[in-house]
Amino acid sequence: MAVILAHLRAAGVAALWFMFLALPLLAVRVDTLHNVVEWRWEKLPWVGAGAFLVVLIWRAAEFWRQRRLAAAPAAPWLLTSVAANLLEQPRLYRPALGVLLGVAMLFPLLVDTYQANIMVLALIFVVLGLGLNITVGLAGLLDLGYIAFFAVGAYSYALLNTLHGVGFWLCLPLGGLAGALCGILLGFPVLRLRGDYLAIVTLGFGSIAKIVFENWEELFGGGKGIAGIARPGLFGAELSLAGVTTYLYYLLIALVAVTVFVTRRLQHSRIGRAWVALREDEIAAAAMGINIVNTKLSAYAFGAFWAGLVGVVFAARNTYINPNSFTFMESALVLSIVVLGGMGSIVGVVLAALVLVLLPEYLRAVAEYRMLVFGAIMVLMMIVRPRGLVIARRRRYRVPNGEGA
Repeated sequence: MAVILAHLRAAGVAALWFMFLALPLLAVRVDTLHNVVEWRWEKLPWVGAGAFLVVLIWRAAEFWRQRRLAAAPAAPWLLTSVAANLLEQPRLYRPALGVLLGVAMLFPLLVDTYQANIMVLALIFVVLGLGLNITVGLAGLLDLGYIAFFAVGAYSYALLNTLHGVGFWLCLPLGGLAGALCGILLGFPVLRLRGDYLAIVTLGFGSIAKIVFENWEELFGGGKGIAGIARPGLFGAELSLAGVTTYLYYLLIALVAVTVFVTRRLQHSRIGRAWVALREDEIAAAAMGINIVNTKLSAYAFGAFWAGLVGVVFAARNTYINPNSFTFMESALVLSIVVLGGMGSIVGVVLAALVLVLLPEYLRAVAEYRMLVFGAIMVLMMIVRPRGLVIARRRRYRVPNGEGA
């Protein structure tokens, strides 16, 4: 009985707290046209009832899970077991990947242009998340100005195309190289910095880049940006808006596949193991003979390369860019993708990018409350899965008996 009362008390406190937080969003509405304040108290009980039920169900599920684990410590939780099997058994996840790939290839043919365009934006953030996952997830180097590399790639294509007529396919690797060069330039000043100091410097780098783009009007167009950027062509053929969107979708599918392949190969290579060692303990990594300078610079360069690369695609998709497309909120969104997906997890980053980009779009039906729902889902995920959607697993090396370690 005492346990039930404790659960009810906790659920009641949570309901009151959610009602207090939702008060200025749901109960108060300011009508600026007539200069009146409208009070909508009838909405608060629904928020309280929903929060009460969710917390009560969650605590009950945790209680029964702990009892089952106490009764059978060796029996893992069902969801964890299924996830582990999917990640570790090729015969299970390869057919699933094949089905997902087939659905992805047919997606733009089954939906309208608007839906395909939203998916193009989501795939752009998938590549951004995979790039930042190298710097933050593998090497453990916090970067709050990552969107600046994205802007460098976009402006590189915009300037080369509008001023010199350079085509998309030539600018694609050039944008990636420009981003990598800026990553190296950022890496040198922060070699000796860690933690909060590293975060402040990278945040300042992102702010400096935005200020330069806004104020150097002769080169970057200032606040009005750069317009008239050419879309990628297909053997000289003229494509409609729907055709260009489909073309960019398949291009980004290929780019995501290449990014996943290269990132996975890097993760299990010598440099990838050096990144993980740097993330775990920089002093121990240096003591084991790892070149800290080269390791940090390579992490910034590889992460920034993918941002610059996909920045070219972003500029080609929009045909117009301005500094307001590259704010701190975009950097925060990409960092949230890495954290929510799981530090160092490629699959988790892909899933988190799709969720964080697509969810606000598909919640437009409840436009007034979509950001509230979005934030509640984020908070719930951090409570349920604090280490991310998919926890990165280290590769296991099996040594035959009698041959040494």
